[in-house]
This record gives sequence, C-alpha cells and structure tokens, in this order.
Amino acid sequence: MRLISLCPSNTEFVTYLGLTSSLVAVDDYSDWPKEVEQLPRVGPDLSIDMDVVEKMKPDLVLASLSVPGMEKNIEQLEDRNIPHIIVSNPKSLTEVAEVLRNLGNDVGRKEVAEHITDRFHQILKIYRTLSMNVEEKKSIYWEWWPKPVFTPGQDSWLTEMSELAGGYNVFAQEKKASVQTDWANVLEKQPDVIAAIWVGVRQDHIKPKLIKQRPGWADMRAIVNNQLYILEEPFFCRPSPRLLIGLIRIASLLHPNHYPSLPLDQDPLLNDEMFNMVTNYGAGGDYN
Repeated sequence: MRLISLCPSNTEFVTYLGLTSSLVAVDDYSDWPKEVEQLPRVGPDLSIDMDVVEKMKPDLVLASLSVPGMEKNIEQLEDRNIPHIIVSNPKSLTEVAEVLRNLGNDVGRKEVAEHITDRFHQILKIYRTLSMNVEEKKSIYWEWWPKPVFTPGQDSWLTEMSELAGGYNVFAQEKKASVQTDWANVLEKQPDVIAAIWVGVRQDHIKPKLIKQRPGWADMRAIVNNQLYILEEPFFCRPSPRLLIGLIRIASLLHPNHYPSLPLDQDPLLNDEMFNMVTNYGAGGDYN
C-alpha cells in the first residue's frame, strides 16, 4: 500500500500501526519517526501541493481536519478522485486511542491497533489511579502562543493531562478548546507551574528570559519557585498517541516522587521494556 500523510499526527498514527515503510510522501512538518526525514514532501499541511500528491499515485491519502483550513485539502482530493480517508480530530486522550483503532481497521492493521490501544488504556488507567493519590494538586498554565496569548480550555487533552498528572489547568473552567487571554489575566491566576509549548515552534527557540520579563511575571509564584518549563511541542500539541509521552513528562515534573520518569526517546507503547516499567510502577513496584 502506498500511503501519503498530510499532517504530522497522521504520520505518527501510521507509525504506531507499523506502516512507516508504506509511506511514500508526507507533509513538510512531519518529523517523526526518523525514517520520514528522507521521504518526499508535499507541502505544509495548509498548502498541500495536490499536483505532487496526484503524480505519486497513492493507494490512500490520510487527510485531517485537526487544523482550521485543512478543509480545502479534502475538497481537492475529492475533486481529483484521489483515494483518501479523513482521520478524526480527537479532543481527548481516550479519543486518540479510538482514532488509532478506527484507522487500524481502515488500513488492515486491526490486530496491531488493538494491541497498541490496549497498552494506551492500561497506561491511562495507571495514571488515573496515581493522580487520585496526589494530595496537593498543582495549578498549571499552558501557553500555546505568547502574543496574543492562547491557552487550552476545558475541551482539550491538556486539561485532561493536567488532571492525570496530579494538577489542574487554570483555564479549565472555560468551556472551549482554546482560550484567548492576556499576560495580566495569567498573572492574576498565579499558577504553580508554567508550561510553554508554542505550536509549531521548536523548544530551543523559546527563550525563558523573555517570558520572565513580562510585566509583573518576575514575582509570579511559578517563576519565583523556578517552575517555568519549556516543553517538547510534539508531545503536547499533536493529537496522536505520543501525547502519552507528554503525560509521563509533565507528571514527573509536577510530582517527581509520585510518578515515574522515563526517557523521552523511549515510547512505552512501542517499547516493551518501557511499558513494563510503567505498569510495574503502577502496581507499586520499583521502576529504577
């Protein structure tokens, strides 16, 4: 099967299904796994070059509506009669697992999908149990974009992730996926933790110094207590199973004595040793 993925999260789903070798092209932003670095590119997810896609004669194109504006990709695929499916846009971690299961059925990888989703749910269950035993929940301000400020609201996997990690999103009361606010409002919230993950921006391009220089922020609780974290955007901003790595990451930062800390380059969904470490820890064992 010749597959083309039009966004990073789709490329990642394909990898979890064991079909990376079937990819013949990807969008410009797909960067995992390493094997895709050598593949032809068909343009950024909002400006896909359909002439290139069509010339590659794919058996199936994996489209998405995860970002506003992607509708035009689907319209062009339909106009050109290019075989495609629209990968659902999950809003929660559980929905991510469901997307993987459904996609596995669509591409003939049902057993692989069932195996990975089973692991996914086991890890979620473990973190749900661990979170119930956290006595002091930490408030988290997640920054998706700095100016204008965008942060996740109630309808976001980051709000769910916060709770599973023994914390809570300071904007969780906003009944929407994304909230536009400002620096003064964030300052009023006095979060215990600041987690900066600017969408589409590399981790090393975010400067902590500039965040600390915002009006009044030098005296913010999170800054004073050295709880400003510049995190890895792919683990927090893409609706794929790699969000579990983000969960493991933020939980270990919030409560290092309560949650396991695992290498970020080892995925517990794909690595048996890492999966056993997480499940062993959840059972009260020693993961070190």
